[in-house]
Amino acid sequence: MKYYLKLGLILLIFCAVASGILAYINSLTAPVVKARKLQEEIDARNKLIPDSDFEEIFVEGDKPFSYFVAYLKGTKEIQGYTFIAAETGYSSKILTMAGMDKNYKIINITVIDQAETPGLGANCTAISFTEQYKGLGANELAVDKDGGKKIKSLTGATITARAISNSLKKQIARIVADIENRQGEQL
Repeated sequence: MKYYLKLGLILLIFCAVASGILAYINSLTAPVVKARKLQEEIDARNKLIPDSDFEEIFVEGDKPFSYFVAYLKGTKEIQGYTFIAAETGYSSKILTMAGMDKNYKIINITVIDQAETPGLGANCTAISFTEQYKGLGANELAVDKDGGKKIKSLTGATITARAISNSLKKQIARIVADIENRQGEQL
């Protein structure tokens, strides 16, 4: 009995030391990781709607969210909007950043975070997939297996394509509703 208590105590000490080391390393790397993700989002926004100044709009409510208004650089002329849409795919939460013009049509999308199955759902980052979304409005965002006519789902990964399309459709509806509620306000 004493032998097992000794082994348990040794194991407890190793676990405590390992946890402390991991917590320390995490405290050192977390700010760097956060800064890189923020920079990647800024780069993605600038790539979606170039030559723009961006202003973030926060929307309160049951499910708060934010989006960015893109102004022509140095002016207050609205070029469009950028936002991040999120929905769970087959094996991960997929974060998609989209640029949308003043008429609520998608300019382009880029998948900024996903951990879908390599070779299947992970192909959602391919240009051949993301280009299908150009020029589509919220009503056209359905994959071919759901009756859509313009978005071909990924072979063997319909869940991923469906998650991206549905997340974009929902987020566009929320943004359009917010913009219409703000009519008369200066964005």
